[in-house]
Parts: sequence; C-alpha cells; structure tokens
Amino acid sequence: LDHRAGVPSHLVRPVVGLQLSIRSTAHQEGLPKLPVPPLKQTCERYLAMLEPLVTEEELEHTRALVAEFLRCGGVGERLQRGLERRARKTENWLSEWWMQSAYLDSRMPVAVYTSPGVVLPQMHFQDRQGQMRFAAKLIAGVLDFKQMIDNETLPVEYLGGKPLCMDQYYQVLTSCRIPGPKKDTMVNYGTGKMPSTHITVVHNFQFFVLDVYNSDGTPLTVDQIYMQLEKIWNSSLQTNKEPIGILTSNHRNTWGKAYNNLIKDKTNKESVRAIQKSIFLVCLDAPMPRVSEDIYYSKVAAQMLHGGGSRWNSGNRWFDKTLQFIVGEDGSCGLTYEHAPAEGPPIVFLVDHVVEYMKRTEMVRAPMIPLPMPQKLRFNITPEIKKDIEKAKQNLNIMVHDLDVRVLNFSHYGRKCLKSFKTSPDAFIQMALQLAYYRMYKMCCPTYESASLRMFKLGRTEAIRTTSTESVKFVQAMDDQSKQKMALLENAVKAHRTYTHTAIHGQAIDRHLLGLKMQGIEDLTSLPEIFMDTSYAVAMHFNLFTSQVGSKTDCVMCIGPMVPDGYGVCYNPMDDHINFAVTAFNSCEDTNATKLSRCLEDALLDMNSLLEQTAKPAE
Repeated sequence: LDHRAGVPSHLVRPVVGLQLSIRSTAHQEGLPKLPVPPLKQTCERYLAMLEPLVTEEELEHTRALVAEFLRCGGVGERLQRGLERRARKTENWLSEWWMQSAYLDSRMPVAVYTSPGVVLPQMHFQDRQGQMRFAAKLIAGVLDFKQMIDNETLPVEYLGGKPLCMDQYYQVLTSCRIPGPKKDTMVNYGTGKMPSTHITVVHNFQFFVLDVYNSDGTPLTVDQIYMQLEKIWNSSLQTNKEPIGILTSNHRNTWGKAYNNLIKDKTNKESVRAIQKSIFLVCLDAPMPRVSEDIYYSKVAAQMLHGGGSRWNSGNRWFDKTLQFIVGEDGSCGLTYEHAPAEGPPIVFLVDHVVEYMKRTEMVRAPMIPLPMPQKLRFNITPEIKKDIEKAKQNLNIMVHDLDVRVLNFSHYGRKCLKSFKTSPDAFIQMALQLAYYRMYKMCCPTYESASLRMFKLGRTEAIRTTSTESVKFVQAMDDQSKQKMALLENAVKAHRTYTHTAIHGQAIDRHLLGLKMQGIEDLTSLPEIFMDTSYAVAMHFNLFTSQVGSKTDCVMCIGPMVPDGYGVCYNPMDDHINFAVTAFNSCEDTNATKLSRCLEDALLDMNSLLEQTAKPAE
C-alpha cells in the first residue's frame, strides 16, 4: 500500500450542530461500529471504479482475477470471514491497521510528506512585542480549549443528525510521535496520574519549558504568559546555536538511528522527554525574506509545511510533536500538525476556537506574582550528532527546493453562490479540479478526496473517488460543442454526492480492500492476485490527492502530494470566496502547481458561466 494511501481526511463538511449540554464522552459508548462491507459489493464497485482509469484489456484481466477472488470457498471468502471476526473482537477493525500502514510504518519524512500545514491570515505586527502578545493570546486560547477536553464539556459534532466520534480531540494535545529504526510509535502523556502542565517554546533553535499553570491548577493569564515569553526571547538571542530540531525532519529510519544515539546522553534524553511530554509546541520564528503580495501566502504555506530551509526556520521545529503553532516576527502565522493521531476537522475546530478566543481577549495587567524563569533545555552535541544535523540540513534543503506551493484565493464567488444554484459546493469544486486536470493532461487520473468515518466509533477516514464514468463524460463535453454540458455536470455532481454518502456510511471500497490485504498479510498466506495486478497499482496511484477543510476562520490548509508525479490540493469554501492550496514536486517535469491553479481558476469561471446560462438561482 502506498504509505500515504489516504492521509489527511477532512469531513465532507457537515453542518455542525453543536449541543453544549452533552458530555462529549458519554455518547461515545453508543456509537455504531465500523461495518465490514459485503465482499461482492466491494468487488463490483472496484470494477466500476476502474472503468474510467484503465484500458479495456487491463479491465478484462482484472475481471477474471476478481471472479477468482470471489469464487465460492475461495481466498476472498476466507479473508472476509477473518475481517468479520476481527470486527467482532475489536472496537474498530480498521483503526489500528490504519495508524500503522498510513503513518507509523511509513519511512518518509513527516514534514511535507504527511504533516499538513495551516496558514492563518497575516498579522500586522509592528515589532517583536506584537509577536509576543499574539503568541501569549494564542497559548491562552489553546489552554481554554484544553479546559473543555479536561472537563469533557466539548460540544459533540453532528453530521446528518448523527453524533460523531470525538476521540481524535483527546489525542492532539500532550502527544508525540517517537521515531524507531523500523517503525514509529505514538505516545499520549495526557492521561496519566501526573498530566503535563508545560508547553515547549522554541526561538532561534533553542527550546524552553514554559509552565502554563499556577500551583493551584489555574492557567496563567495572557499577561503572565507574555512576561514569560519575553524572558525566553531575551535568553535566546544567540543565532549560532545548533538546530537540533532539524533532525526530526529526516527520513524516519535515519532519524530513528540518530534519535537512539542522541538520547544515550542523560541530559539530551531529559530534554527530548520534556518536549515529547509538553502539551503543544510554539515556534517563535525569525522573519522570512520579503516577497511580493501575490506570492505571500504561497511562501507562508511553504513555511508552515517545512520552515523554509535550514537557513531560516526549519530548525525551529520538532516535527514529531502533534501540534506546533508558528508565530513569525513578520506576521506570518499558522501551524503544522503530525498526522498520525488526528485529521483536519478537530484541528480546524481548535483553530476556530482559538481565533474566537483571541478576538475577545484583551491583555489584562494583573498584579504580578514573580514567576520562575522558564527552563532552557540543554543538549550535548557530540561530533556524531553534529554530523547527523549537517546531513539533516542537506536533506531538508533538497526537500524545500523540491516542493512547489501555490495558494489561490479564488475571489469570484463562494459556497453561497453555489448553494443558490442548488448545487453541492464540494462536488462542484471536485468537478472543477477534474476539468482543470483534464485540460492540462487530456486525460483523467485517480483522485482521492478524504471523507470522515467519524459516524463510527474511532472512525478515521475513507476515500471518495472523484473520477467516475460521469465525471469523465462531463470534462470531455465541456470543451466541445455539446448541448448536454449542464446535464452532464449535474450527473457528475450527483455521482459524487452518491459516492460521498457511500463513503461516510462505511460502504466505500478503499478501506475494505486495505483490510482484506492486511488480513492476508496477517494470515501469512500469499497475497491474492488482485493486489498484485496492474489495475490495482494504477487505482492506488492518486495523482490528485484532495481534501476539503472547511472552517469559520479565513485560513487554508496545505498538504504535500501523495505521489512523486501528483498534486496535493486543499480547499476551504468560504461564503464569497474559496481558498485553495496546491502543491507539486519540482523534480517532476510533468507537474506544475502554478499551472494547475490557473487551470482551476479558469475551470471554476467556465463552470459558473454554464450555471448562469442554464440554471435559475433559487430565490
């Protein structure tokens, strides 16, 4: 399985009905279990999905393999029975396998390859005091959110009237990924007898422990946090420190080895543990090189994904930490998160909460109780560790040069306009992406859109496969003289909505196929032929890896491509505009993020003209 098969997942944006009275864990017990879809249904849907993607010859070959797999008393039935047994014995038959296969087993760096970035609107700080004030409010806002987690008063989210699993919210704070030479592990320090009371702050590559609670358990005020950040700033003015954090951006096996070497030293081990156990991390970034207005957000998106390079802020990170908030001296703000424990919606919900909190919070001058100096974390850098750091810098800089990021603020219309035409904004945007890709390459490609499985206990994600027979007919007709364009667009949108419904109800094909494959691996039998087939390899090679991340805040999430010759596309449909972030790799000559975002803009405009010509907006 491609290590990223299905990484970030974001809700097919529900209308989130918030009910504040329910304790968010009380409803968890009543959530249904993730179903194992019928085998025949998945096989039929698999063949239908392949139709627009492979040749007739390849499809014929695959049909024969599927028939063999489905044979009465055959391998398919055996694996299906194994899956059904697993489903009876576990809370969720998929979640453990998913965490391993999509994240912890993956050996690619987490920066760029799996960790998404979120870009917040630019802040206009006049000076570093502005940066500190903003960071202090932000920290207080996250602690306010944490209070809801600790008291279990977090509002339960709903989708189509059904409560969603809230488990991911309990995994994002006080958690960290731990590298291993063959596979990683995930730890959550929030649930012990002695939960952590500190965050980590990093400035000029130097890490500090900042206690954010008073001895009586109350959080520090914004003013107190500000004073502590000032102390941190003033005791980390040297800019020549070794960027120890850059080690976390390396290939996981390389970092796993360097990690074991690093923590042999007692001081280093204690410093690393302090970072891992902290509630979250705040990166006080140095200003980035000035760029023109039109590419400002593209540059910030890159900064959120990788820090901009070893000369800039890439050493000002600990990429294994689940949550890292980034506050630049130049007003560039956002966050990056390690993807293993959670998807986009909980992260965005937290962002919305923090942004709202910051709007209503003023700095209050409280009587100052002198607070202890935040503790600076020490690292003993041996020649071997120095060598590891140099290598990590080189690898990171190659990665930085390879990633092409384009943020598109599409300002012509937003979801309000699309809803007035009675069309699904998500399906419409997905069809615009299909059209943009088709116009660039004169062909369609396997496309992945993340859907949430949070209707089920411990549910993570499923893939919505956007490319369908209907979408292909639409994109082919769009640029010829066809009179049928509107009808074909409506069919394509309808097909997409149907697949979305299938996915969020646990009846799509990708996770079931993964389950059958994992079951085969666990049974130690030879892998069934359908997984060795060319069609399967084609179907799993997602050239378009997409995700809608809706939020109240005017932000945009960004993700790296899933394959070397593909694109990562995130979008946030606001009322009157749509934010997009498109990524590609410069090392692939066939992809170009700027070109795809231009084609996307044209596609959205052309499709809107089509709507205006043929449909009547609802009053």
